[in-house]
Amino acid sequence: MRSIIGIIVILSLPSAVNGQGLILPRPCRPIACPPNKPCPPCFPSGPTVVRQSSDVRVDLSDRVLHYEVTETFVNRGSGIGEADYIFPLPKGAAFQDLKLSINGEMVAGETMSADRARGIYEQIVRQQRDPALVEWMGYGMLRARIFPIAPGEVKKVVVRFQMVAEREGDALRIDYAKGHQAPGGVAMVADTRGPDLPRGSFVLTYPADPAYGSAYSPTHSLVTTRRGDRREVKVTGSASEITLLVPMRRSAEPSISVLTYAPRNEDGFVLVTLSPPAIAPDVTPRDVTLVLDVSGSMSGVKIQQARAAGKQLLATLSPADRFKLIDFSTDVRTFRDGFVRATRDNVEAGARYLESLEASGSTNISGALDAALEDRESSGRLGLVLFVTDGEPTIGESDPEAIAVRTARLRGNRRIFSFGVGADLNAALVERLAVEGRGTAQFVRPDESVERAVSIVASRLTNPVVTDMRVYVDGVRLMKRLPSETADIFAGQDYVLLARYSGSGPARLRFEGQTTKGPISWTSRVVFPESARENSFVARLWATQRIGYLSAEKRKNGGSREIDDEIRDLGERYAIPTEFTSYLVVEPGMSTSQPGFSGKGLRVIQDVGTLSAGNAPAPMAQSAKAFEAARAASEQRAATNLTAADEMTLAKLSDARRIGSKVFVRRGDAWVDAAKSDTARIVRIKPFSDAYFKLIDAVPDLREMFALGNKVVIATRTVTIELSDDGSATISETDVKTIESGW
Repeated sequence: MRSIIGIIVILSLPSAVNGQGLILPRPCRPIACPPNKPCPPCFPSGPTVVRQSSDVRVDLSDRVLHYEVTETFVNRGSGIGEADYIFPLPKGAAFQDLKLSINGEMVAGETMSADRARGIYEQIVRQQRDPALVEWMGYGMLRARIFPIAPGEVKKVVVRFQMVAEREGDALRIDYAKGHQAPGGVAMVADTRGPDLPRGSFVLTYPADPAYGSAYSPTHSLVTTRRGDRREVKVTGSASEITLLVPMRRSAEPSISVLTYAPRNEDGFVLVTLSPPAIAPDVTPRDVTLVLDVSGSMSGVKIQQARAAGKQLLATLSPADRFKLIDFSTDVRTFRDGFVRATRDNVEAGARYLESLEASGSTNISGALDAALEDRESSGRLGLVLFVTDGEPTIGESDPEAIAVRTARLRGNRRIFSFGVGADLNAALVERLAVEGRGTAQFVRPDESVERAVSIVASRLTNPVVTDMRVYVDGVRLMKRLPSETADIFAGQDYVLLARYSGSGPARLRFEGQTTKGPISWTSRVVFPESARENSFVARLWATQRIGYLSAEKRKNGGSREIDDEIRDLGERYAIPTEFTSYLVVEPGMSTSQPGFSGKGLRVIQDVGTLSAGNAPAPMAQSAKAFEAARAASEQRAATNLTAADEMTLAKLSDARRIGSKVFVRRGDAWVDAAKSDTARIVRIKPFSDAYFKLIDAVPDLREMFALGNKVVIATRTVTIELSDDGSATISETDVKTIESGW
């Protein structure tokens, strides 16, 4: 018997992104059928054919993306298995080269009309009644029947196709939908989640040519390596949709890409990425100051790591740089008077000085900062200060507000990067020094490495490419920008700007900054749409950073009703834990509406509160709670992809799902939109009914939300959609238009 029966390729239905295939158990037939009625489908007790792994390799050559998707499935049942394999196809793929391989046998597909394809697809959805299938509604697809699969047997499916890479400004864009956690779904992460969960990987290769810049992802973290004349980019992170941008740089020009998300009837969101030109500029000379706390609390492992961190910083210096080493406890000491050039002899002497440091005494923060900033700034040199402490001021000036004000006055144009070690410090001061000093604040827990935190920042600051970068726009208005001030771009880094925008249509972006050769100005013409449903992750990235900046502002100046309300609103809308936002997670099978419900088995997930250093009592300001709040805010301000954002949000919520810009939390056996209003009119819809498919056609975004299950509550601006078994099978044209216009 042939091992493959029936393959259909549906060509005419568009798809925004390609994605993983789905394996579905084929229905069995009951022994007896109802009189004068068709036999209803039936299913085994559970899926026996399950996915083992899904590995995707994409090769970029001459603007063409060559996809190879390899998926393996195993029969974990005790009998012969039979299943349908469904794979969504991207718009514009080269179907003439598409093949399906199972156990080494290559089989071509056949085509059919779009109407027939749609009919078959809806029939599959209605018969299987699997909400997961709804995600693929309207997509092009490959469908194959796999039979037989013996108990324990593994089948391999290899799908190959090609498509032209879309251009996003000055970058090539690669998208891929990884699937979901429904039967057959898989999260594409390292295989660390247990032997029964599927493995997955996504790897992009492209030429290691100066014409291409370093790949950037707003959705995932990337690990890039060089393999001969190719770059290999491995994707890590759990977001369901991958977006990669590969800059296309001309020799003297940067690569600029713009991603927009514009919900109807509100200001849009924009993410701007600028990759500097491939030609390396002249090295910018730096004046680097390392300020190390060597008070008694730094004894043991901390002082050892601080010494090692200092040595790693010295190793990043170039001959054009100068450096200064300052250590402080009760007194303030320096390696030498003033800055010394980073010659080999001086660097080696500096390393010996660091090795001799011992921890003892009190914490003279004000004296150390004065010593770090007492020298006049030198024209043409970039001043960088790295400040490490594990305590709060106990000698000299002890008022954090006075220290912050004096530091701001002395700082000039120098950048300050601060590191707070452990919870027994003034976290608000450490944070404020960095935020006002146009640097970053890192908060290191007692069980984490000081050396690693400092070395990561030091390695990023090796060569400034552009300083004092500002962005101007003509044609629309950018609001609530992040970062809000000027920024610096260092070698190997991209400049990332997140903002809201009002207005729409053609616009001109202008980037202005300083280099060693003088001022630069780059421009790019872009279009800001009035309404755009793609790139919904941009809204979440903006909201994450916005909360971080608002939290820091609150600790600096004290709270206000306006700031508190904005933090609360952003936290509730995007499920970002804040001091005002908690999430009630109901255990499976429980309902808050049950009689006698007492709250047993509930877990409340809530972020730590934040404190104002100026208004909070000193013991509270020193607490672990304040430390964690400042650390969370620092991480939020630095989150430029969904991997970083999700580590702070959904990682804390096991029963929450992000879909686009919406967040759904499980309430008993239902998934409820976190933005649900108790006053909006409710439109109840029956799953898999005519009304169900009619709404999917009108609002395609509903596909993935309906895929959560048979009980889903979705908030729109005008009504609340409630998907439930007792809903209506029909819907009026008026309600469809109302939902569509209010989306």
